[in-house]
Amino acid sequence: MLDSRLIDIFVDSFPKILIPGLTATVPLTAISFSLAMVIAVAVALVQYARVPVLRQLCRFYIWVIRGTPLLVQLFLVFYGLAKVGLVLAPFPAAVLVFSINEGAYCAETVRGALESIPGGQLEAGRCLGLTWLQTVRSVILPQAMRAAFPALSNSLIAMIKDTSLVSNITMTEMFRATVQINASVYEPLLLYTEVALVYLLFSTVLTGLQRWGEKRLGAYAL
Repeated sequence: MLDSRLIDIFVDSFPKILIPGLTATVPLTAISFSLAMVIAVAVALVQYARVPVLRQLCRFYIWVIRGTPLLVQLFLVFYGLAKVGLVLAPFPAAVLVFSINEGAYCAETVRGALESIPGGQLEAGRCLGLTWLQTVRSVILPQAMRAAFPALSNSLIAMIKDTSLVSNITMTEMFRATVQINASVYEPLLLYTEVALVYLLFSTVLTGLQRWGEKRLGAYAL
């Protein structure tokens, strides 16, 4: 049972956790994922088109990013680059790392979706007088993005939870705000449960949007 002190802490800390979530966690996720999608589509198209040299560079990028921990990447950019004179504020550093990291994972999702589209559609586009780029942009890519939508939505939900890692580079988002509150009242069970519920709330909203998007895309497919 919660006593009055714990209830007071819960009520008092909720806005102190939620506000950094709305002003830091959500913007970080939205900006990073938007940039990651730009990277993902570009990298996936290079691989789909089998562009010499660039294709190998894209594979190397994906290999490095997927083979190293996100936390290590954050430390390399925020602390490591500072040693060579390139000092980044926590938010830009986090956006840079999350964009590059998520871009690598989403690139593979988009590439798989592109390659799932029957190759005959490229030939059909050429028969209609479309260039390769026009066919991919107008015919192949829209279908691929619809196919990749559920997996990409899952990546977005995972990212909003992964943003808790930026507390390690001094960025005050939901988790760091919770740690700071706990340092003064020392109620870890209550406070970490509370921040978990806020993350769950954000994830639930995104899940609802995902389902709505899937229904809309399904309607368009009909």
